Amino acid sequence: MQRAGADASVTSDADAALNCDGLVVPGVGAFAACMAGLRAVRGELIIGKRLAGSRPVLAICVGMQVLFAEGAEHGERTAGCGALPGVVERLTAPVLPHMGWNTLRPPAGTRLLAGIDPGTRFYFVHSYAALSLSPRDDGAAGQPEPLLTFATHGQDFIAAVEEGPLCATQFHPEKSADAGAELLANWLETVR
Repeated sequence: MQRAGADASVTSDADAALNCDGLVVPGVGAFAACMAGLRAVRGELIIGKRLAGSRPVLAICVGMQVLFAEGAEHGERTAGCGALPGVVERLTAPVLPHMGWNTLRPPAGTRLLAGIDPGTRFYFVHSYAALSLSPRDDGAAGQPEPLLTFATHGQDFIAAVEEGPLCATQFHPEKSADAGAELLANWLETVR
Protein backbone atom coordinates (compact mmCIF):
# COMPACT_ATOMS: atom_id res chain seq x y z
CA MET A 1 0.00 0.00 0.00
CA GLN A 2 2.85 2.35 0.73
CA ARG A 3 4.16 1.90 -2.83
CA ALA A 4 0.74 3.09 -4.03
CA GLY A 5 0.94 6.18 -1.82
CA ALA A 6 -0.86 5.16 1.39
CA ASP A 7 0.16 5.45 5.01
CA ALA A 8 -0.41 1.88 6.13
CA SER A 9 -0.23 0.13 9.47
CA VAL A 10 -0.85 -3.40 10.65
CA THR A 11 -3.18 -3.66 13.61
CA SER A 12 -5.28 -6.07 15.60
CA ASP A 13 -6.99 -3.20 17.40
CA ALA A 14 -10.72 -3.37 16.68
CA ASP A 15 -11.29 0.40 16.95
CA ALA A 16 -8.40 1.16 14.60
CA ALA A 17 -9.68 -1.37 12.05
CA LEU A 18 -13.24 -0.10 12.31
CA ASN A 19 -12.32 3.58 12.02
CA CYS A 20 -9.46 3.60 9.50
CA ASP A 21 -9.97 5.21 6.10
CA GLY A 22 -9.64 1.91 4.25
CA LEU A 23 -9.32 -1.63 5.61
CA VAL A 24 -7.28 -4.30 3.83
CA VAL A 25 -8.16 -7.90 4.66
CA PRO A 26 -5.20 -10.05 3.65
CA GLY A 27 -5.22 -13.79 3.58
CA VAL A 28 -2.81 -16.64 3.18
CA GLY A 29 -3.58 -20.24 3.99
CA ALA A 30 -6.80 -22.17 4.41
CA PHE A 31 -10.36 -20.82 4.59
CA ALA A 32 -11.18 -22.43 7.98
CA ALA A 33 -7.95 -21.22 9.60
CA CYS A 34 -8.48 -17.67 8.34
CA MET A 35 -12.07 -17.64 9.61
CA ALA A 36 -10.91 -18.94 13.00
CA GLY A 37 -8.36 -16.12 13.16
CA LEU A 38 -10.95 -13.53 12.14
CA ARG A 39 -13.49 -14.78 14.66
CA ALA A 40 -10.87 -14.75 17.43
CA VAL A 41 -10.63 -10.96 17.07
CA ARG A 42 -14.25 -10.44 15.96
CA GLY A 43 -12.94 -9.43 12.56
CA GLU A 44 -16.04 -10.64 10.72
CA LEU A 45 -18.11 -8.13 12.75
CA ILE A 46 -15.69 -5.30 11.96
CA ILE A 47 -15.85 -6.11 8.24
CA GLY A 48 -19.66 -6.28 8.41
CA LYS A 49 -19.91 -2.95 10.23
CA ARG A 50 -17.57 -1.27 7.77
CA LEU A 51 -19.54 -2.52 4.78
CA ALA A 52 -22.89 -1.61 6.37
CA GLY A 53 -21.53 1.90 6.91
CA SER A 54 -20.17 2.15 3.32
CA ARG A 55 -16.57 2.18 4.62
CA PRO A 56 -14.00 0.87 2.07
CA VAL A 57 -12.69 -2.69 2.40
CA LEU A 58 -10.17 -4.38 0.10
CA ALA A 59 -9.81 -8.14 0.52
CA ILE A 60 -6.97 -10.11 -1.05
CA CYS A 61 -6.71 -13.84 -1.87
CA VAL A 62 -8.06 -15.88 1.10
CA GLY A 63 -9.18 -12.49 2.48
CA MET A 64 -11.56 -12.39 -0.50
CA GLN A 65 -12.59 -16.02 -0.08
CA VAL A 66 -13.66 -15.60 3.56
CA LEU A 67 -16.07 -12.84 2.51
CA PHE A 68 -18.22 -15.49 0.83
CA ALA A 69 -20.97 -17.32 2.69
CA GLU A 70 -19.11 -20.61 2.84
CA GLY A 71 -15.87 -22.36 2.01
CA ALA A 72 -15.58 -26.04 1.11
CA GLU A 73 -11.94 -26.90 1.63
CA HIS A 74 -10.15 -30.13 2.58
CA GLY A 75 -13.50 -31.91 3.03
CA GLU A 76 -14.64 -29.32 5.55
CA ARG A 77 -17.44 -26.78 5.11
CA THR A 78 -16.88 -23.54 7.01
CA ALA A 79 -19.18 -20.54 7.32
CA GLY A 80 -17.59 -17.36 6.00
CA CYS A 81 -18.37 -13.71 6.68
CA GLY A 82 -21.35 -13.78 4.31
CA ALA A 83 -20.67 -10.42 2.67
CA LEU A 84 -20.84 -12.17 -0.71
CA PRO A 85 -23.33 -14.93 -1.54
CA GLY A 86 -21.66 -18.09 -2.75
CA VAL A 87 -19.30 -20.93 -1.99
CA VAL A 88 -15.54 -21.13 -2.36
CA GLU A 89 -14.55 -24.55 -3.69
CA ARG A 90 -11.61 -26.41 -5.18
CA LEU A 91 -10.81 -25.54 -8.77
CA THR A 92 -10.96 -28.26 -11.40
CA ALA A 93 -7.66 -27.84 -13.18
CA PRO A 94 -4.86 -30.10 -14.43
CA VAL A 95 -2.34 -28.39 -12.11
CA LEU A 96 -2.99 -27.02 -8.63
CA PRO A 97 -2.20 -24.73 -7.06
CA HIS A 98 -2.81 -22.11 -9.69
CA MET A 99 0.52 -20.38 -9.17
CA GLY A 100 1.80 -17.71 -11.49
CA TRP A 101 0.70 -14.98 -13.84
CA ASN A 102 -2.70 -14.88 -15.50
CA THR A 103 -4.87 -12.44 -17.41
CA LEU A 104 -8.26 -11.10 -16.34
CA ARG A 105 -11.60 -10.41 -18.01
CA PRO A 106 -12.88 -7.27 -16.26
CA PRO A 107 -16.37 -5.88 -16.76
CA ALA A 108 -17.22 -2.47 -18.15
CA GLY A 109 -17.22 0.15 -15.42
CA THR A 110 -14.53 -1.42 -13.24
CA ARG A 111 -12.84 1.02 -10.85
CA LEU A 112 -10.14 -1.38 -9.68
CA LEU A 113 -8.81 -2.09 -13.16
CA ALA A 114 -9.47 1.33 -14.69
CA GLY A 115 -6.60 2.41 -16.93
CA ILE A 116 -4.89 -0.99 -16.83
CA ASP A 117 -4.31 -2.47 -20.29
CA PRO A 118 -6.35 -5.54 -21.23
CA GLY A 119 -4.08 -8.56 -21.30
CA THR A 120 -2.10 -7.38 -18.29
CA ARG A 121 -1.09 -10.28 -16.07
CA PHE A 122 -1.58 -10.52 -12.31
CA TYR A 123 -0.03 -12.96 -9.85
CA PHE A 124 -2.14 -15.80 -8.41
CA VAL A 125 -1.46 -18.47 -5.77
CA HIS A 126 -4.56 -20.55 -4.92
CA SER A 127 -6.33 -23.86 -5.37
CA TYR A 128 -9.81 -22.69 -4.31
CA ALA A 129 -12.06 -19.95 -5.66
CA ALA A 130 -15.66 -18.84 -6.02
CA LEU A 131 -17.01 -19.80 -9.42
CA SER A 132 -20.12 -17.62 -9.26
CA LEU A 133 -22.29 -15.59 -6.93
CA SER A 134 -25.41 -17.24 -5.57
CA PRO A 135 -28.70 -15.37 -5.82
CA ARG A 136 -29.14 -13.04 -2.87
CA ASP A 137 -31.89 -13.70 -0.37
CA ASP A 138 -31.03 -10.84 1.97
CA GLY A 139 -33.38 -8.18 0.63
CA ALA A 140 -30.79 -6.72 -1.76
CA ALA A 141 -33.28 -6.84 -4.65
CA GLY A 142 -33.09 -3.68 -6.69
CA GLN A 143 -29.44 -3.10 -5.72
CA PRO A 144 -26.88 -2.89 -8.53
CA GLU A 145 -25.26 -6.21 -9.35
CA PRO A 146 -21.65 -6.56 -8.21
CA LEU A 147 -19.01 -6.11 -10.90
CA LEU A 148 -17.26 -9.44 -11.40
CA THR A 149 -13.88 -9.92 -13.05
CA PHE A 150 -13.13 -13.46 -14.21
CA ALA A 151 -9.98 -15.45 -14.96
CA THR A 152 -9.51 -19.02 -16.13
CA HIS A 153 -7.38 -21.83 -14.73
CA GLY A 154 -8.94 -25.12 -15.74
CA GLN A 155 -12.31 -23.36 -15.40
CA ASP A 156 -13.63 -19.82 -15.05
CA PHE A 157 -13.53 -18.36 -11.55
CA ILE A 158 -14.15 -14.97 -9.94
CA ALA A 159 -10.85 -13.08 -9.88
CA ALA A 160 -12.22 -9.80 -8.46
CA VAL A 161 -15.43 -8.35 -7.05
CA GLU A 162 -16.50 -4.73 -6.76
CA GLU A 163 -19.67 -3.96 -4.83
CA GLY A 164 -20.16 -0.56 -3.23
CA PRO A 165 -17.43 -0.13 -0.59
CA LEU A 166 -16.20 -3.72 -1.08
CA CYS A 167 -13.39 -4.56 -3.46
CA ALA A 168 -11.75 -7.97 -3.47
CA THR A 169 -9.16 -9.80 -5.54
CA GLN A 170 -8.34 -13.50 -5.72
CA PHE A 171 -4.91 -12.53 -7.06
CA HIS A 172 -2.19 -10.69 -5.16
CA PRO A 173 -1.89 -7.07 -6.33
CA GLU A 174 1.05 -6.56 -3.94
CA LYS A 175 2.98 -9.22 -5.90
CA SER A 176 1.77 -8.09 -9.34
CA ALA A 177 4.46 -5.51 -10.11
CA ASP A 178 3.42 -2.20 -11.70
CA ALA A 179 -0.09 -3.41 -12.60
CA GLY A 180 -0.72 -4.36 -8.98
CA ALA A 181 0.54 -0.98 -7.78
CA GLU A 182 -1.80 0.71 -10.26
CA LEU A 183 -4.73 -1.37 -9.00
CA LEU A 184 -3.90 -0.43 -5.39
CA ALA A 185 -3.70 3.23 -6.40
CA ASN A 186 -7.14 2.88 -8.04
CA TRP A 187 -8.51 1.43 -4.79
CA LEU A 188 -6.94 4.25 -2.77
CA GLU A 189 -8.82 6.74 -4.97
CA THR A 190 -12.09 5.18 -3.72
CA VAL A 191 -10.89 5.65 -0.13
CA ARG A 192 -10.03 9.34 -0.44
